[in-house]
Amino acid sequence: MGRAYDPARATRERLLMLERREKARAQARAVTDGVAESVALSRSRGAAFAKEPGARDTPYRRQCGLDWLAKKGRLTARQLAAGERYGECYRLAAAEASIGSTLEVQPGSLPGGPSLAQVLRQGAGRKQAATRLALYRRQLLEQADLIGACDRICGQELTPREAGGGEREGLRLEAVLKVALDILAAAPP
Repeated sequence: MGRAYDPARATRERLLMLERREKARAQARAVTDGVAESVALSRSRGAAFAKEPGARDTPYRRQCGLDWLAKKGRLTARQLAAGERYGECYRLAAAEASIGSTLEVQPGSLPGGPSLAQVLRQGAGRKQAATRLALYRRQLLEQADLIGACDRICGQELTPREAGGGEREGLRLEAVLKVALDILAAAPP
């Protein structure tokens, strides 16, 4: 048979449920406030963020420098394509090979680890990317400012303001980047 209705017990259970619900809401507000604070601090340093239009609680997505410049209409399609090629080579050439923690570990010997063929393909890909990156840097006439702008904005995916450390230097860096991308876009791929 069922239990008899106990008004005191029902009240306690209802209060516990309301307490848990309020605690969950407080935690959600704390997380939202923390995210908003982190985004605000990053924005003040020059980072760009995108949020789905019309979406209320969607996560922020950090925009890379090239995407931000293209979204603002400050880059042509050719400049954007040249910057993406440079950035891809930069990131691939800078990728570190994963090395096991012991000298006895050989590629393919650990379950789920890369095979020797995969490791060799990755190494060859990094070598090709380094060769292409060197070519791009020669096309930029080994000019430190042009290469630095491409490395920071295309390769490291920083916005000009982040890369320059402020608005004024960011605008200068953006102008230098545009010149570099024009040179890279004019050269054969």
